[in-house]
Amino acid sequence: MSDNGRGAGPDFIEALARGLDVLRSFRPGCPATTLSDLAAATGLARPTVRRILITLESLGYVRAADRGYALTPRVLDLGMAYVNALNMWDVARPHMEKLVAQTHESTSMAQLDGSDIVYVARVAVPKIVTLAVTIGTRFPAPATSMGKVLLAALPPAALPGVLAEPSRSGITARWQPSPGELDAALREVRAKGWALADQDLAPGIRSVATGVRDGDGRVVAAINVTVHAAETPVETLLEEHLPKLLRTAADISHDWALTASVPVATG
Repeated sequence: MSDNGRGAGPDFIEALARGLDVLRSFRPGCPATTLSDLAAATGLARPTVRRILITLESLGYVRAADRGYALTPRVLDLGMAYVNALNMWDVARPHMEKLVAQTHESTSMAQLDGSDIVYVARVAVPKIVTLAVTIGTRFPAPATSMGKVLLAALPPAALPGVLAEPSRSGITARWQPSPGELDAALREVRAKGWALADQDLAPGIRSVATGVRDGDGRVVAAINVTVHAAETPVETLLEEHLPKLLRTAADISHDWALTASVPVATG
């Protein structure tokens, strides 16, 4: 990562930006990352990265590990602060739990971050799947049903810039669409209002998703139902689970709009 093109002006705190660069440079699936790797990933000098790591370690966000450093669970506080600030989980949880009770399948909610989706809420049922999912998990957006929904909702002029951002998921999806293939897929999502991903991300994972909207009708998140391909055919997913998913998304959108319209009481 480079400092070029970053914020400027007297109020920009470069040290904070560099600390966030280091946190973002820990690679998915790696138990520990070396000082040299972090310096190379951020473009910062090794002494600078070392001081940042010492600071992050004293704050509890990283710990020393074999041949390097590792993130601690405390970094999840940063992401959950965002989720909780939106009251997203509190609004969505009862509806998602009801959907799981109806379908006996897992459901998740995600938002777009660059060319990735990031999971912000989840209600799971025990299933053996090829990819583990928790809050904060990220996947390449084009290969997921929720990602297709979120990409389709973007203004057309914004889409190329979003897709140009490298994925930070650490996952190589099975489906690597050409620009034309992705454009056709997103046009279909816009027409239908929902998206299907049939083992596009990884073998055995099949899902359908739709958008969650705010009071102005804008898609602000996506919600899905995920099934194991060996257990549930596409027909069942679309004919039985999709109608329940669409109702759940509408209910969450309704409650979300109501919550956002309530004035915040101040002392």
